Amino acid sequence: MRIRLYHAKILTMKQDVDWFEGEVWVCDNQIEKVIRYTDENIIQDDNSNICDDKIEFDQQIDCMGNLLMPGFKNCHAHGPMTFLRSFADDLPLQQWLNTMIFPAEAKLKEEDIYTLMQLAILEYIRGGITTSFEMYFYPEMIAKACIDMGYRVVISGTVFGDENGVESAINTLKKDYTTFHQCHSLVDYRLGFHSEYSCCKELLQEIAHLSQQYHAPVYMHNSETELEVHQCIERHGMTPIQLMDEVGLFEYGGAGHHMLYTNEKDIEIMKKRGIYVVTNPSSNLKLASGIAPIKEYIEHGIKVAIGTDGPASNNNMNFFKEMYLTTTLQKVKYCDAAVVKPEQVLQMATVNGAHLLGLTDVDSIEEGKQADLILIDLLKPNMQPMNHLVNNLIYSGSNDNVIMTMIAGKILYANGSYCNGIHPLDIYEKANYIIRRIECDLVNS
Repeated sequence: MRIRLYHAKILTMKQDVDWFEGEVWVCDNQIEKVIRYTDENIIQDDNSNICDDKIEFDQQIDCMGNLLMPGFKNCHAHGPMTFLRSFADDLPLQQWLNTMIFPAEAKLKEEDIYTLMQLAILEYIRGGITTSFEMYFYPEMIAKACIDMGYRVVISGTVFGDENGVESAINTLKKDYTTFHQCHSLVDYRLGFHSEYSCCKELLQEIAHLSQQYHAPVYMHNSETELEVHQCIERHGMTPIQLMDEVGLFEYGGAGHHMLYTNEKDIEIMKKRGIYVVTNPSSNLKLASGIAPIKEYIEHGIKVAIGTDGPASNNNMNFFKEMYLTTTLQKVKYCDAAVVKPEQVLQMATVNGAHLLGLTDVDSIEEGKQADLILIDLLKPNMQPMNHLVNNLIYSGSNDNVIMTMIAGKILYANGSYCNGIHPLDIYEKANYIIRRIECDLVNS
């Protein structure tokens, strides 16, 4: 399958390369050619080609001067939690988890996860997200939903437990790593655990040994609330970051999701170990957890990526909202209107996210890389006048500006409709049935 995307403004996300007018050819799952228009080769006719040889295209798409760029990478998500959207609102984190979320999750069936992940994928591709980092139960169902819908995913381990659950948790990580790590062109796996407060120290030590055995980075919720950090200091005499470093969890890097409350020593460890931060501004606001010190991380050379968290705590997975809040909250936090520029945020949303996930073949538009592309409508009022393209994207953009989402060379969403046999109404019906069943189970239990 060869697709030609022409008459586009192209933002490759390669370092120090501004957008330019041109076209991209996609062959099967890869970018075959990137062409920059010049005065000599500007194409006016969709039946013409910029080459001497006659190339046959299966599909030619006139981008009409709109923006073609790499898709967004959602680096922290619990996609199947779609069933809890607006189910348990307006509670602080620990009360929210213990009284509402955990009891509802206990009623889930394995087959539910397939449908709930499908619902998440519909939301992702509608908003230009081409990869997500999913931390949730039943990874088999997550992987199956993604493969069936043509969506790219990296699955994170999500184990937790006390001293009695260490062996079981480690066996789960080993099994899942063997099963899902590079198991499919669209599926990969990373070692992970829920959080310091949900794991005993022995389990953290065993995960560290596994990381060293596999030479693999590790990912977890980290320093999300002041209470979490305070209680860790009470238990261990040090912060979560310091404890994890002491037990050897960061020998091969990794990332902390949220990272709102860190001190100078934590930041020194993060810089030394190459730890990424995944900021989740909407979730942190809704749960009243706080605002991450993104400005300080950037100043110390710590890479930042962006996540939506789950739809139970957000309540949607709108990456334009996350990008907007990533910069504007820093302006308020530091009383500095110029802090954390749109260009930095877009880097977090695309390149940094891809690198955090180890997916260096989806970070930019270059020949030979995976064709995970989105087309952004610049002809809507919120994108005009185009005084600054990237600023418009971060400060003014919305899901309504996403015209097309392509993953591995296949168009999954275009012009308001889902492609490749995706039937959203069927998924909505099944998802509503699941939450109604769970509500009944909770009442009767």
